[in-house]
Amino acid sequence: MSTYEIEIKSLLGSLENANALKEKIKTRGAQLVSANKQLNHYFVLGEENTLKEKLSSHISADKKALFEKILREGTNLSVRTREADGKVILVVKASIGDDSSANGVSRMEFESVLNMSLAELDQLLLDSGLEYQAKWSREREEYKINDVNICIDKNAGYGYLAEFEKMISDSSESDKVKEELLVFMKELGAKELMQDRLERMFAHYNANWRDYYGTEKVFNIE
Repeated sequence: MSTYEIEIKSLLGSLENANALKEKIKTRGAQLVSANKQLNHYFVLGEENTLKEKLSSHISADKKALFEKILREGTNLSVRTREADGKVILVVKASIGDDSSANGVSRMEFESVLNMSLAELDQLLLDSGLEYQAKWSREREEYKINDVNICIDKNAGYGYLAEFEKMISDSSESDKVKEELLVFMKELGAKELMQDRLERMFAHYNANWRDYYGTEKVFNIE
């Protein structure tokens, strides 16, 4: 079954704003699901790549069909590797509609834990013809309220950021679910980080990631 991610970001800025949001969601019954530090490495696909050939043998049998489906049918693919909680994860996202696969609200998503180090997985992608786009570091707290996941992150470069996310199996529901998330965010006093500003922030970080990766440095892009 295909999985689709509906995710809306909100730029919190300060620790005080992040703590205020935590208190509000806890009054709604939010449960802390996980807290960890993450490394996320983003990759750019060239015109020619052997991603399917290099990675398929490392994907578990129950996820192989979805992996091949997103490579075959996905548009504007975003490929990244992640290290969190001692696990190494391959993440592939694809656009739904006009949003970008890296930051868009509605996306098709694939994730799989692989039995190798982050460096080994990165090397497989590099050997497949991909190139590094940027490396990101963050601290994340993930909360859950019913079927909504709320991640509160401290990102190198971006500072404090919240992500409101719901997973669906039918892409035709994406607009309705997005509206539901926006209403929920408004009730909590969280504002959507608009796509055009997010893309400017993303571009600035990608161009200067070596200055921010693994640091406490933060920038502000309007």
